[in-house]
Amino acid sequence: MQGMSYTRGPQDKPLLAMTIGDAFDETVARFTERDALVVLHQNVRLSWTQLHQQVEDCARALMGLGIKTGDRVGVWAPNCAQWTICQFATAKIGAILVNINPAYRGSELEFALRQSGCSWLITAEQFKTSDYHAILQQLLPELSSARLGELHNEQLPALRGVISLAQNPPAGFLPWHQLAEFSEQVTPAQLQECQALLQFDEPINIQYTSGTTGAPKGATLSHYNILNNGYLAACSLGLTEHDRVVIPVPLYHCFGMVMGNLGCITHGATMIYPAAGFDPEACLKAVAQERATALYGVPTMFIAELDHPRLGEYDLSSLRTGIMGGATCPIEVMRRVIKQLHMSEVQIAYGMTETSPVSMQTAADDELEMRVTRVGRTHPHLESKIIDEHGRIVPRGVTGELCTRGYSVMLGYWNNPQATSEAIDAGRWMHTGDLASMDERGYVQIVGRSKDMIIRGGENIYPREIEEFLFTHAAVADVQIVGVPDSNYGEEVAAWVKLHVDSDCCEETLRAFCKAHIAHYKVPRYIRFVDEFPMTVTGKIQKFRMREVMVEELNL
Repeated sequence: MQGMSYTRGPQDKPLLAMTIGDAFDETVARFTERDALVVLHQNVRLSWTQLHQQVEDCARALMGLGIKTGDRVGVWAPNCAQWTICQFATAKIGAILVNINPAYRGSELEFALRQSGCSWLITAEQFKTSDYHAILQQLLPELSSARLGELHNEQLPALRGVISLAQNPPAGFLPWHQLAEFSEQVTPAQLQECQALLQFDEPINIQYTSGTTGAPKGATLSHYNILNNGYLAACSLGLTEHDRVVIPVPLYHCFGMVMGNLGCITHGATMIYPAAGFDPEACLKAVAQERATALYGVPTMFIAELDHPRLGEYDLSSLRTGIMGGATCPIEVMRRVIKQLHMSEVQIAYGMTETSPVSMQTAADDELEMRVTRVGRTHPHLESKIIDEHGRIVPRGVTGELCTRGYSVMLGYWNNPQATSEAIDAGRWMHTGDLASMDERGYVQIVGRSKDMIIRGGENIYPREIEEFLFTHAAVADVQIVGVPDSNYGEEVAAWVKLHVDSDCCEETLRAFCKAHIAHYKVPRYIRFVDEFPMTVTGKIQKFRMREVMVEELNL
């Protein structure tokens, strides 16, 4: 395959052929009294031994409620200690954890619970503007009068009950602090017996993808999928038990629970949650207070931290590494991350929920340009190829669709064989929908989503290229480029621009800057100054929403 866009990752580190529960137990035995979990907004600090005890108690309690291997258990909560305890407790009994997006409202929650067939839901009391209890009371009017574990709802026939993390929830909810009572019905030996029967390639997690069209699809992931992906992503960072990782990304997403939690537990590193949701100052404070060595986030998070007015008040010198994912990083932002946050070994990771998630990653010693123009090389034990519209592998340097294959590819979409067959072909290649090219060294550059490419008067325009250019303007803090309909050219370029604080840059100035340096057809026809972008809870920009807003505002 020399000269063609195909690579295979290194095979020197063997994959972990074990369940998440067994891997967790091994780490606990090795690092007993070291810090395992620090949750600053809850004032929680647990050693590996203490975390293990809480996980064991929770696992036995869930069994005491009648939850069995293969049952689905939903968690609808922002980042907190209980989320992580549930993650490992369900893994120990083989219950399939269903990650519910904290931003979901009633109809979205109902869809996820019904489609996955959840038997129990563990919920927070509220988050931001959402009152979870009120939403559930409206969705489940029978809950207040139902006997524990005997809920009957026509729309959600599999759901048996709801556990609340609140101290005093409304009638019908089982309070978290009372859950422990059910652990008395199951002995430690019974839990061990259940755990011993589990197989590492069984499903253990369902994550709903936030697709831009149609209903969300539940990516079904095994122990093998996510345990190994977290392990290998952390190997690239060189994590050990001496590392302390600040995890501000949401746990309900792969970035938090796989690259964050599972990356830490496979190496004995400390998991640190600064806040329930992303708060830039809480992240800076967590790094300084806990002497963190690694910080995770998407580019928008790092930009918010770098632009925070109190950045200079925190000692961040303990940092050395971290992962930036969710989007490629503008070069100016990367320079600032390395200089101002001291993250000289920061790495870019690329992937998708359906691939557990990481399939590409840069290395600690990659030169700066590689860390901003590429998403790395193929991850260990995986294969990558770039294909044309006919499914043929293209030569190096030619743009096509990126596909990935290997241990990390999901088992499929839960109860959705048609969507599964559309995403994974007969050769078990996952089709990402991303446009990419591969250079002679095997580094991959993401050009954009196939649907994000702008075609203006027959010219193919890649938004990433214009975004990178606009980042070189001193006034621009962040920028996103989308295509909008145009009667003459088919599409025109629209820019959403976030300016640095106190900047007085105007539309005419930016457009003149573009005209002086890039081809005329790439110059944005429309420029909109904004304070924020529409995005998912995980920090991914929703360009389809930006298009919708522009079409409506401009009557296109």
